[in-house]
Amino acid sequence: MLLLAGTGDARELGVRIAASGWSVTASVVTESAAASLEAAGIPARIGRLDADGMARLAAELGAEAIVDASHPFAEEASRNAIAAASLAALPYIRYERASRSYHDHPNVTVVDDYEAAAELAAERGGVIMLTTGSKTLGIFTKRLLGRTDIRLVARMLPRRDNMEKCEELGVEQKNIVAMQGPFSKELNKALFDQFGVTLMITKESGKEGAVDDKLEAALEMGLETIVIGRPVIDYGTVVSGFEDVLARLEPLQLHKG
Repeated sequence: MLLLAGTGDARELGVRIAASGWSVTASVVTESAAASLEAAGIPARIGRLDADGMARLAAELGAEAIVDASHPFAEEASRNAIAAASLAALPYIRYERASRSYHDHPNVTVVDDYEAAAELAAERGGVIMLTTGSKTLGIFTKRLLGRTDIRLVARMLPRRDNMEKCEELGVEQKNIVAMQGPFSKELNKALFDQFGVTLMITKESGKEGAVDDKLEAALEMGLETIVIGRPVIDYGTVVSGFEDVLARLEPLQLHKG
């Protein structure tokens, strides 16, 4: 079984699949993710894989299915997994944490992508806290830095490459929050208060991605929030519960037996 593990709950999913009798190997991007999985008894391969590389890994492992538990915004990884499953003639199962809708809240605006979020934030101005990570930071700095009516505060993982990217893009140290979550609602409130945040930008990553705590903190403080909706991908088979994944795998296990 090849498991694409890109979220905190992917670790528990891997443990559950292994406990049901499958041999599970995870594909991850970072060493910290690999260490977390291996501590739980799940071997992991580190590195980004294209579709061909993923198909080769599946063949090497003798995998009988690919379970995609990558991050909801890891669009490229999911597309590669779908293509790899097709190349290897293997079943593909997408596990995705349940989504929560905030469309009806007056302080929440849901947009389709990062560019739309940056444009809307530029219109609003004020003290903007960005909690979408470093990968798309340039989209926001290009639109928001250099404005006298905007202070952009970037919250991200405390990694060297992230700090180097901030320096390269012109984000000052005083406007960087380098911390690893999850963040409680209370800590989110404290950070919003410390920086005088008037607008928070986040992704719709689901409860396991701590988006609820960020949003609830912001909304309780009366802050405006921009939520970037998940990318639209034709996954085919999508489930949002561990038991649903196991139910999809059971016929394969019976066939194997």
